[in-house]
Amino acid sequence: MILKHSLNKPVKNRVSLNDCKLISLPKIGDRNGQITSVNNSIEIPFEIKRIFYLYDIPAGEDRGAHAHIVCHQFLVAASGTFDVEVDDGSEKKRFSLNQPDVGLHIPPGLWAAELNFSSGSTCLVLASHPFDETDYLRDYAGFIKHISNE
Repeated sequence: MILKHSLNKPVKNRVSLNDCKLISLPKIGDRNGQITSVNNSIEIPFEIKRIFYLYDIPAGEDRGAHAHIVCHQFLVAASGTFDVEVDDGSEKKRFSLNQPDVGLHIPPGLWAAELNFSSGSTCLVLASHPFDETDYLRDYAGFIKHISNE
């Protein structure tokens, strides 16, 4: 689902929703269970420098609502389900994550919010950079100003 955004002006050299992709990860398994592994720059298009996960989020709650200037992220529903709404400043698209072998690559320059967590969900995040508060755009108006200046 793609929604038109209120700001529909042309912008040069920006990432778009087309740069945000679901990626299927390899899984190996049998009746005893499954295993999925992720290797730097092979299954996902960047080298992993940080791993963190969100959990104990009450059902129906939302998280995120920010953009990164340089950091790529790859989100996986390690358990449960949640949606990710991604916004490039012109359009929005919603992805549903509900399989531990499928993740969403979010390149820098896109606003993203995790929504509608099911009870017991765990969101695994693989990031291309260590935490740096100066890489975050946490205010939507500031995000729009940032991408308009690119």
